[in-house]
Amino acid sequence: MIEYLPHSEQHTELYLNQFGIEECISGHCFGPAVRSHYLLHYVLSGEGRYEVGGTEYRLQKGQGFLIVPGVVTRYQADQDDPWSYCWFGFDGTLTGLLLQQAGLSKTAPIFSYERDDQIVTYLQQMKESQGFAKARETRLTGLLYLLLSLLVEYGPVTFPETSGSRAEDYIRQVKDFIEINYPRKITVQDIAQCIGLNRSYLNSLFKQQMHTSIQSYLIHYRVHKACEMIENTGLSIADISRSVGYTDALLFSKVFKKVMGSSPKHYRAEHDPEKGRLS
Repeated sequence: MIEYLPHSEQHTELYLNQFGIEECISGHCFGPAVRSHYLLHYVLSGEGRYEVGGTEYRLQKGQGFLIVPGVVTRYQADQDDPWSYCWFGFDGTLTGLLLQQAGLSKTAPIFSYERDDQIVTYLQQMKESQGFAKARETRLTGLLYLLLSLLVEYGPVTFPETSGSRAEDYIRQVKDFIEINYPRKITVQDIAQCIGLNRSYLNSLFKQQMHTSIQSYLIHYRVHKACEMIENTGLSIADISRSVGYTDALLFSKVFKKVMGSSPKHYRAEHDPEKGRLS
């Protein structure tokens, strides 16, 4: 069983382009060859071997291997106990990051998952998604995320890289989280937990890159948004306070004055004397 899917225009971050299952005959092989997208093979029974980069891996039930685009690979079923496997082909802008979190790469292409039959369940649900007329693409993407989440959660412990693009990516994630969640009562711990890093480590990395702490950045972001609301809306100071994450209007005014040098009321009066009469 195999199904090929059209290229996704909606889910560019991660999308499924094929999936299938095969019971191989003795000695059945594929390659040497290269692929244009990522492939995960998961062994359901039997044995076989996977060759990449001059290394051969012997695999059995509960193990799997990653094929990276543009890399020459070869795999072959065992002569005496040929394997059956399922596979998932996918790509997208988030693929590299998700595979890295799972500890998978072209130099570390092998994984194990022996906890339960959840991977097979996701495969079956992908097949059953044919009954979805309008939402199938979204459902398939969701199932692919769930599958990769198993490999991330139960894969080897990976340590974050601190240089170059990885550090910049963490900074971007902090900024994105604050941009989306600043109206809520959030903490640095909430941000670190969402990103999946230790709070102290993330704060240190942020300081190194941005020359300010995450807490200070959050405060200044909130005050900046409050200034925009004061200048462009007729909301009361109390409403603005709640809108930028402060349920205590007095605390908001204190923080605002510390950052801007004047209270919210005085700031409004300076920028619009008519609105300055609002409380």
